Amino acid sequence: MEEEIHSRRLVLRGVLAVGCSLVFPVALIGCDSKEGEKSSSAAPAGSSPSGTNTESAAPATEVVKAPQQAVQYQTEPRNGQKCDGCLHFIAGSNSCKLVEGQISPDGWCTLWTKKS
Repeated sequence: MEEEIHSRRLVLRGVLAVGCSLVFPVALIGCDSKEGEKSSSAAPAGSSPSGTNTESAAPATEVVKAPQQAVQYQTEPRNGQKCDGCLHFIAGSNSCKLVEGQISPDGWCTLWTKKS
């Protein structure tokens, strides 16, 4: 009986660890400090107090790029994985669809996904 309780605890700890490891990075990427600064600033003159804005908002499909530090970007490949072999790398401009800044074709980050 006691062994069963210990096994159950180990399984629950494992499930909790996997859940946290999946949710935590997504939460970090969603926390963009620049967005918080924009929303905390005073409202521009002529804006309505009800929060409705007559100007067009940014498109809903706009991707917020992650900072290089948040995705552990490095300029060297890792285990043969390089940015030029990644689905998100844009070779013409040496940039990435998901990471901000200049990206080296020989670089690597945690968002690396093999091109198909």
